[in-house]
Amino acid sequence: MTTSDRIEVAAGNEEQYAAWNGDEGEQWAAHPEFYDASVRNLQKPLMEAAGIGPDDRVLDVGCGNGQCTRQAARRAVDGTALGIDLSQQMIRVAEAVAHREGLANAGFVVGDAQIYPFPPAAFDVALSRTSAMFFADQVAAFTNIARALRPGGRLALVSWRSAGENEWISALSQALRPGGPPPAPPEDAPTPFRHADPDRAAAILTAAGFEAVRMETLDVPMYFGRDAEEGFPILRDLLGWMVRDLEPAAADQALDRMRVLLGEHETADGVAFGCAAWLITARRAPTSPGGGGA
Repeated sequence: MTTSDRIEVAAGNEEQYAAWNGDEGEQWAAHPEFYDASVRNLQKPLMEAAGIGPDDRVLDVGCGNGQCTRQAARRAVDGTALGIDLSQQMIRVAEAVAHREGLANAGFVVGDAQIYPFPPAAFDVALSRTSAMFFADQVAAFTNIARALRPGGRLALVSWRSAGENEWISALSQALRPGGPPPAPPEDAPTPFRHADPDRAAAILTAAGFEAVRMETLDVPMYFGRDAEEGFPILRDLLGWMVRDLEPAAADQALDRMRVLLGEHETADGVAFGCAAWLITARRAPTSPGGGGA
């Protein structure tokens, strides 16, 4: 990435931009099938909740490698689907796959959805799969998304519940750092578990101009590869930051514990861990969205 490639990002989203255009984005872009397969049990409920029709104009927020955008484009056969993400690496993957699959009504843009200048009322549906938790200013981000929806337009999100309810992070963290979870981030920090508190998540959406907010629990397996041999090297690269401050021998022991844990979780369907998520739906209120921060 060169300086000329940089885009405008909102204050507070700079670290996310750096991560998704650095090693983390490169890692996800290198393994799109692995990551899409990991959350395959969340994909169907999300797409059903979005209720995409043949003429709909769909916005996929934090589209990553583009699976949700492509599925939306297939459903909106006479409409459009636009995916937006901070990661230039993943947008390149998304564009290449959509081109290969002949999805002329699927488009992609590198941008920060918290401040991106979407045309007003340009979309009928906005969706996001485990991405919308990371905006620094949640109300500002969802206000911008609400403005991009027509009045009455639909919102469908999948967001994680608490870390303690998600075996995939709690068990892997314990394997790598026995004795306790990593220090808890501040309540307002952009973490995967930003929407864990249902009252707080609903309040964010209401303040941003949404109504009829509904939150449904999803408790399904999450998968990390067909077997431990496939899953281990990818998770080692993804979670290696957790042992970076350890002595080399201790770091190796921690990674060995994770390898053993993955083997213990092998099933006929893959390396399975429990995951706990919210399926969140709402509608843009007919009045103008609110503003502010949260």
